[in-house]
Amino acid sequence: MTFPNDIPMHPVRTGAVYFVGAGPGSPDLLTVRAARVLARAGRVVFAGSLVPKEAMVILSPEAKWVDSAGMTREEIVDSLVEGANRGEVVVRLASGDPAIFGAMAEMTTELEKRGIAWEVVPGVSSVFASAAALGRDLTLPEVSQTVILTRTAGRTPMPEGEELESLARHKATLVIFLSIDRIEELVDRLTSVLPENTPAAVVARASWPDEVLVQGDLSTIALMVRAAKIYRQALMIVGRVLDARLRETARSRLYAADFGHGFRDPKEGNPPPVDP
Repeated sequence: MTFPNDIPMHPVRTGAVYFVGAGPGSPDLLTVRAARVLARAGRVVFAGSLVPKEAMVILSPEAKWVDSAGMTREEIVDSLVEGANRGEVVVRLASGDPAIFGAMAEMTTELEKRGIAWEVVPGVSSVFASAAALGRDLTLPEVSQTVILTRTAGRTPMPEGEELESLARHKATLVIFLSIDRIEELVDRLTSVLPENTPAAVVARASWPDEVLVQGDLSTIALMVRAAKIYRQALMIVGRVLDARLRETARSRLYAADFGHGFRDPKEGNPPPVDP
């Protein structure tokens, strides 16, 4: 793969491990840096259940592709270290972005103990691919200026104070990962705090060819999800930002005609507001 010479390029080091965000699924949502690192890779350890190898292997056809779906953390780390010690460019190819529910810390700490250099290449998270699929903002002026990314407790418990009910009380935009198999429980817990008519949406396999969108509110979303046969690889977005009526009236002060800033003067006849 070639790129224009006048684009500044981050160096790719041999003998190092790269934690690369594969994006939500569609290969053309890889970053340029991710594609360049893959093109140099000698070994790619990928999450087979979440990353479409068939579509991405063309970027690194000579590399050894190792499916980590059936591997333990220790086996994954051993494979990364083996490749790095051979002087390869090693890629841990994770779905979405490695920093969100990616279990990266438990691998990088082991690499550091063994003297292996590592870097992170960010990726497009499924939260942003889902917002794009819905054609919705996650923030709206005077509606919600905060986004909470969370999950519910499963085999991994939630820290104290991060219970779903506590987070819902903020009335911010909620994005709930890794929990769609417990949709009824989600709705019960959310409606203990939020009105049943709070807008909600579920996006399954965002950006994949078989992507599924379901939109309703907390009173209908569970039945809609079950009817659509969504059981995994989906996230739920809850909040007033999904309300089409509010989208029609929400306006940012940044683009208001009477608002001036370092790059634009207020329009004539529209004096800037006076601070009280």
